[in-house]
Amino acid sequence: MRDLNLFFSDLSEPYRQIFADCERVWDPLKKLGPLLEKLIHDKTQSGSYVSHLQGIKTTFDSSSYHRGGKGLYVEDWIDLAEPVYLKELDIFIDKGTQLEPSAIIKGPALIGENCDIRQGAYIRGNVWIGNHSVVGHTTEVKNSILMNHTEAGHFNYIGDSIIGNHVNLGAGSKLANLQFRNVDEKLKGYINPIHIPHGSETWDTGMEKLGAVLGDNVELGCNAIICPGVLLGKETWVYPGLTIPKGYYPAGTRLVPKERKPKSRQR
Repeated sequence: MRDLNLFFSDLSEPYRQIFADCERVWDPLKKLGPLLEKLIHDKTQSGSYVSHLQGIKTTFDSSSYHRGGKGLYVEDWIDLAEPVYLKELDIFIDKGTQLEPSAIIKGPALIGENCDIRQGAYIRGNVWIGNHSVVGHTTEVKNSILMNHTEAGHFNYIGDSIIGNHVNLGAGSKLANLQFRNVDEKLKGYINPIHIPHGSETWDTGMEKLGAVLGDNVELGCNAIICPGVLLGKETWVYPGLTIPKGYYPAGTRLVPKERKPKSRQR
């Protein structure tokens, strides 16, 4: 699945960088850590920023052991008038972004301009959030890319996923990233890579955890469940309450309920 036009209408910079030399559309997730490192470095070299932030508590402020890595906890309402780079935490947040109390952000993380990081949001690290995006109440994001104008406002889970521009995740919708494991996997501590069926082919993702790739202008209805290994082409709609099995769904697909089962219908 190399044709990026099936998912994204405009991959201008900096998003063009993440797909350079990628064989599959999900490949950027395999190297997201180093990518973030480079992009944060570029940001700090090309513009001014402040290196401190009032109204937060960091893992360095506690004597407790933090197994989950370095991060910050937002204690006050914060409206960033200029970019902030917290080097020790590997966190860069651009101007115009608002942080609400009780949000947690772990590095590495790159958050764009004019975003809303709302109460109870949990950004778990290895996360890139584009401009004008929302990570809302009780929404968790890890090892994922959210492009511009992504809205995940209420009770969402986004794991190991790529989300295009102008995508809306309805309240309670989830992008699951871990398929069922058998007894041997659990006892021996390994996870088989996710395979995605496509016609007569099967794509080996090479990833033990993979959520979804959602193209531009995808709409997820409330409480939609997206199984591991789902690829939704641009302008696809998923009606509320559906569970979508792994596979590729072409651009413009309408996934609607029929006899309590999802049905794929193109426009």
